[in-house]
Amino acid sequence: MPGLRAGQGVLRRKPIEQIEEDGSGGGLTRTLGLWQLTAIGVGGIIGAGIFTLAGTVANGTAGPAVLFSFLIAGVASAAAALSYAEFAGLIPKAGSAYTYGYAVLGELVGWFIGWDLLLEYTAIVAVVAIGISGYFSFLLEEMGLDLPHWMLGAPGTGDGHRVDLFAAVLCLLIAYLLNLGIKNAARFEMIVVILKVLVVLLVIGVGFFHIKSGNYHPFFPFGASGAFTGAATVFFAVFGYDAMSTAAEESKDAQRHMPKAILYSLAISMVLYVLACLVLTGMQGYKDIDPESGFSTAFKSVGLSGLADVIAVGAIIGILTVMFTFMLGCTRVWFSMSRDGLLPKWFAKTHPTRRVPTRVTWIVGAASAVIAGLLPIGEAAELTNIGILLAFVVVCVAVIVLRYRRPELPRTFRLPWMPVVPAVGVVFSIWLITFLQWQTWVRFAVWFVIGLVIYFGYSYRRSALAGSDTEPRRSDTKP
Repeated sequence: MPGLRAGQGVLRRKPIEQIEEDGSGGGLTRTLGLWQLTAIGVGGIIGAGIFTLAGTVANGTAGPAVLFSFLIAGVASAAAALSYAEFAGLIPKAGSAYTYGYAVLGELVGWFIGWDLLLEYTAIVAVVAIGISGYFSFLLEEMGLDLPHWMLGAPGTGDGHRVDLFAAVLCLLIAYLLNLGIKNAARFEMIVVILKVLVVLLVIGVGFFHIKSGNYHPFFPFGASGAFTGAATVFFAVFGYDAMSTAAEESKDAQRHMPKAILYSLAISMVLYVLACLVLTGMQGYKDIDPESGFSTAFKSVGLSGLADVIAVGAIIGILTVMFTFMLGCTRVWFSMSRDGLLPKWFAKTHPTRRVPTRVTWIVGAASAVIAGLLPIGEAAELTNIGILLAFVVVCVAVIVLRYRRPELPRTFRLPWMPVVPAVGVVFSIWLITFLQWQTWVRFAVWFVIGLVIYFGYSYRRSALAGSDTEPRRSDTKP
């Protein structure tokens, strides 16, 4: 095995100046504008956070201080978002955290972040599909439709349940949508995101007139620790820009638009989160908030049952966009890893006219469909979380390293207060990792070992950088 000096062996880095599309597999088409990218980001961030987590955390963890839970999580997420924004303007290519880690910290780090994200993003798609299936089944029951029990849930989730058929089909439908081409898919995403934001604004606007100030007392019923514990829970509702950043190679002007889209999507989402929390905890006392359908029950409690049904439909629409964003992210990470030779280049082939990675999109769609159809939502959810947090750690560390290693590189966006801001992102992400259950670590360890076997058995020798004893000096040293 070659030596492990910087630029060699498992630590070889992909030179930033040479990160360009590999023509052998066909490139992606640059069609996305600023607001299409922002819509994809908002679509990935706003979903279960407003329609489910806000009520859950308010009821049993933070009370009205759920507002601060979202603010704390938002500040921590912003530290990572700023790091992503600097990289997105500097390296406008597919792959996001995988590509950034590969270019700065070395191939092995990049490999494992990419390998983790493949599992995390696929699992997130499955979890969201299961959540939507639950809402959909509820609405059908409200309409008086009695569906066969075998198709209503995964084995063990109910009497006679064999498969969550709707969740599985939904995963395949999202894959089909993405295969239509990024321009058409992004147009659909923007329409759905606009509808979702309008529903949230309707909730905020109408709910504002039913706020009772007495419901805000006590504001910290579980103490300040409740607000911090709530922040660890809702943190997973304030990212999504990381998956959106994988579409950099499909942006018309990625160096200018990607940093703005990352920051705009997080800012828009945080404003809506804060206002929605104020309305929810103002309409009902925190003890009376339904942990699963907080807003629907809140509006029913004030005699607005019709609007409650609209909110339920809005929740389905809102969560649907999360599936789109994370399946997009998963396929672009896989495409980028295959193009770099770390996975078979067969996966990097794009459709001759639509210019999308059709093969990996169908594979991800099928994998998420199997998980969504056969696993209970709790078990599927345990496959998520850790990879995202590790990606945040890698990106925040990498942005510090690269700023000092290569300060002369042209950056369309420069992260402020270096290195304090990315350091906050690192510390907060590691802190949140400590909240994960031991089962999550076991699953991560198994996936890690599988990745280790694949890397040294295939990727190390097939990498596009294999055979290069050293990378160009310019990527290692200042001029």
